[in-house]
Amino acid sequence: MRVHVVSDVHGNAEALARAGDGADALVVLGDLIDFVDYHQHEKGILGRLFGADKVKTFADLRRAGDREATIAYSRELWGSLDDPAALIEEAIREQYAELFGAMSAPTYATPGNVDAPWLWPEFAEGGIHVLDGDVAKIGGLRFGFVGGSLRPDGAPPRTSSAWTPYLRPHDEFAEAVAGLGQIDVLCSHIPPDIPELTYDVVTKRSEAGAPSLREAIEREQPRWALFGHVHQPLTERLRSGRTECCNVGHFKLAERPFVLRW
Repeated sequence: MRVHVVSDVHGNAEALARAGDGADALVVLGDLIDFVDYHQHEKGILGRLFGADKVKTFADLRRAGDREATIAYSRELWGSLDDPAALIEEAIREQYAELFGAMSAPTYATPGNVDAPWLWPEFAEGGIHVLDGDVAKIGGLRFGFVGGSLRPDGAPPRTSSAWTPYLRPHDEFAEAVAGLGQIDVLCSHIPPDIPELTYDVVTKRSEAGAPSLREAIEREQPRWALFGHVHQPLTERLRSGRTECCNVGHFKLAERPFVLRW
């Protein structure tokens, strides 16, 4: 069997259309949406709505790590629109129509934090399987899928934002992981909370990692644990017991799938 795995597509439908070439199946680990394009500021949903100059200002604030200033500027941008939520959903639907249309069959996909999973059933058809807290058998192996990222401890759910990322409470995420049972391949958007796998060497901070994923790896010892989310990881691969933990890469820029063979 040969399975290609991608994550962090962020709008790159052209490369996604080639991602399954030569493979028996394609696995997509989320972050389909191009919300903020930090490399080409005129692109992405923010670029479409506000233009390159304002996105550059937003990106510079994010890179500087000034959280309060970033939040204030973001509120200013959204406040300049009459109905930002409707405009965002329209832009997301346009991206999803192109991205899901680019997926080859069969595809097994789980959402990332920069996704709107409630819209996925509308676009997934023709051999595209949406899995989140579910198990699929591929080539005789059990693949378990858990999507989204973690809501920071103590942070309330967003109820009034124009855009709500797919962030889950720790207990809900852990319940989904535990429900997978014995699996051969653990597929998630975020990594297990192993420091070498969560640290981004460009942003110089640790991204979200799930204790429940690490515990499942220690308990179940699957052959592989596959994930994305961290675009420039300190370590792309490491072994935990018999499990090979692999960051499959930032597909938007690399445009190369991770290849799994057995």
